[in-house]
Amino acid sequence: MTIMTPPLALGQAVHEALEALSLLPKDERFKTPLMDKFEDVWGKVTGKKGGFKNAAEEEEYKERGRKMILRVLESPGILLNKAVRIKPRSEKDRLSNFDLPYYKISEEDNITLCGKIDWLEYLEEENTVHIVDFKTGKNEEDQASLQLPIYYLLAKNCQSFNVSRASYWYIDREDKPKQVSLPDEKEAKESVLEIAKRIKLTRQLQLFKCPRDGCFSCLPYEAVLRGSGECVGVSQTNQDIYILL
Repeated sequence: MTIMTPPLALGQAVHEALEALSLLPKDERFKTPLMDKFEDVWGKVTGKKGGFKNAAEEEEYKERGRKMILRVLESPGILLNKAVRIKPRSEKDRLSNFDLPYYKISEEDNITLCGKIDWLEYLEEENTVHIVDFKTGKNEEDQASLQLPIYYLLAKNCQSFNVSRASYWYIDREDKPKQVSLPDEKEAKESVLEIAKRIKLTRQLQLFKCPRDGCFSCLPYEAVLRGSGECVGVSQTNQDIYILL
């Protein structure tokens, strides 16, 4: 399951509006007003579907989203350049709308890695790609986060171009992406695979003990189990979407 909150709803709407541009030829991306696209996708998270307590809270978050879209329109930068779109690997994936890039990170352990990369800019002079991750929150990404290593591994294994750079674009305050160092491929695989193996073993043994003996991350899910949540839909990846009452 996933628990919908106003920040998550905001991120989902902004990401969907921007990511849809990569499906279009670069000369056609802004022919349809981007703000109209944002307003359209906001309908998927409006009201309780976005975890909003009232209309005032929803308007506050929606206005933040509008400002991000306006920032992009004023400084589109990389969005005007060619982009690489990782296509579904099979007809079955296409028909099921499963468009997440994935590959077998460990044949021996039968572990598949999947994830969604926000944007892959094609750098024509270098014949490489640039991973760009859109950020809609107020905090900078933790250096210990596995998000970039996962994106790097997916980009290396799910399309043919070499990865030459990576950036975070903090859309709420920055006019262009902020470049970060690429992870080491071997270290990235080892780090991701180590955690994946622990998750697999935990599921096999059904021993779901919190390694921290309880933390804030579990509290919303415990509330749902106590009956303090409401299921408001199902995500594109077949997760039940809950809000807290």
